[in-house]
Amino acid sequence: MRYVIIGAGAVGGVIGGRLAGSGHEVVLVARGAHFEALRDHGLRLRVPEGELTHRLPVVDGPAALGELRPDDVLVLAVKTQDSVAALQTWGPAPVAGGGTAAERLPVFCAQNGVEGQRIALRLFRRVYGVCVWLPSTYVEPGVVSAAGSPLTGILHLGRHPHGTDETARLVAADLEKSHFEAPVVADVARWQYAKLLSNLGNALEAVTGPVSDEDALALFRRVRAEGAAVLDAAGIAYASTEEQQAVRGDKVTLVPLDGAPRGGGSSWQSLTRGTGTIEADYLNGEIALLGRLHGVPTPLNELLQHLADTFARERRAAGSMPVAELMRLADAAVVNTR
Repeated sequence: MRYVIIGAGAVGGVIGGRLAGSGHEVVLVARGAHFEALRDHGLRLRVPEGELTHRLPVVDGPAALGELRPDDVLVLAVKTQDSVAALQTWGPAPVAGGGTAAERLPVFCAQNGVEGQRIALRLFRRVYGVCVWLPSTYVEPGVVSAAGSPLTGILHLGRHPHGTDETARLVAADLEKSHFEAPVVADVARWQYAKLLSNLGNALEAVTGPVSDEDALALFRRVRAEGAAVLDAAGIAYASTEEQQAVRGDKVTLVPLDGAPRGGGSSWQSLTRGTGTIEADYLNGEIALLGRLHGVPTPLNELLQHLADTFARERRAAGSMPVAELMRLADAAVVNTR
């Protein structure tokens, strides 16, 4: 199989680099300065064993590949807000022997949240969810890092909306030869919703900085509890904290990397890069949506969604709002829903 990594940033670049490092055929898809650096200098992957350089084919769209191959596996690793454009670009791409990518090829959605795979299923026949536990960072054009050890990450795989098949098992086997653990599960959404609850803190971190002092931690617990209440009201199952901890154990422990500081998660990185967009609409916004559908107030998640979107749109600095100011806004938001 050949892996086509659509969005070779922090997550996609690390997955692609690790697969390439274990001998698998990989094509990276990128744009702008990142595309140019990958094309000219290769993918530089900073991991605990050092900096690895992989000279891989890199394209900015399907036209550069001509016809796709019947054994291609598409890995969608763009942020969810960029999914529609990416899928509409790759779905009509012709596949050797007839048909299109949307008709014939599997697409694995290696993204936060749960919406990317629903978007994909509107266009692609064969869609797989991936629960991504992969601490990684886009360092600069052409350079990504992953500080996890002894494993780089844990990637639960499964068909969307449910089930497993031979393709998922083959991809999992390749990942497990590439510094990942990749359980194949029939209920991948249960793991993704559990991860979603953790990712509700991404906007909090992006707006105020690392969630470390007691006030920030207390607010995160309230935000997460609000999310859990919504999932319970909607009848959506999710893996418990204890179950997640049992799976993770000490398998992905962060170690310091030279020249690759980890400033924050994916939302923090979006603000730091000044991309102008952020994934809060599909994290905190997912809880807000479900809350409205099931009659559960979600003032804290709505507030974080609004603030994150504002910071991204106005290109404000990551972590620039004092925690005390956010706490004041949070308390006011809760009072206003009563």
